[in-house]
Amino acid sequence: MKRALFIFVLAFLTFVAPAVKADPPEQFSSAEVVGAGHRFFGGVSSGLAKAVEYAAGQWGQPTAYILGEEGSGAFVGGLRYGEGRLIQKNGPELKIYWQGPSLGFDFGGNGDRVMMLVYQMNDPHQLLQRFVGISGSAYFIGGVGITALGQGAITVAPIRSGVGARLGANLGYLKFTDTPTWNPF
Repeated sequence: MKRALFIFVLAFLTFVAPAVKADPPEQFSSAEVVGAGHRFFGGVSSGLAKAVEYAAGQWGQPTAYILGEEGSGAFVGGLRYGEGRLIQKNGPELKIYWQGPSLGFDFGGNGDRVMMLVYQMNDPHQLLQRFVGISGSAYFIGGVGITALGQGAITVAPIRSGVGARLGANLGYLKFTDTPTWNPF
């Protein structure tokens, strides 16, 4: 009898209770992202525009982006550290930090200005985790590059422009935090 009552109540709530559905996050257009990138990067306009066009073709329009700076170095194993501001369409700007190890055929070091396009993020706290990906670098004095990192449905596409001397490919992850740390793991 109790089981039948439970099933009846559950069925009643399923049909009568209003469905709670979260509104999808607002997205940035390619023009908005390129404009923010031009203001942030300055003179690397054509490389930035091509990287944003490529990202839009792969993943659509971003729900947020990060503007920041990072430094990295590698000799087979590598480390990367950065900090920036997470910018959402109708949300507050938040300070964000990232760090992570890498392993692969990778040698050298570089310092970059970074714009990370974030896709399918509904809440900024979803970013506070590890995002895995494969990265490649070819810097001799300077360069522009884009990679992709993923975790579940969320994709982060860092666009880097900087200086250094680095060559290689690696597998690694970035761990995003809301406080700075030296621990890349």
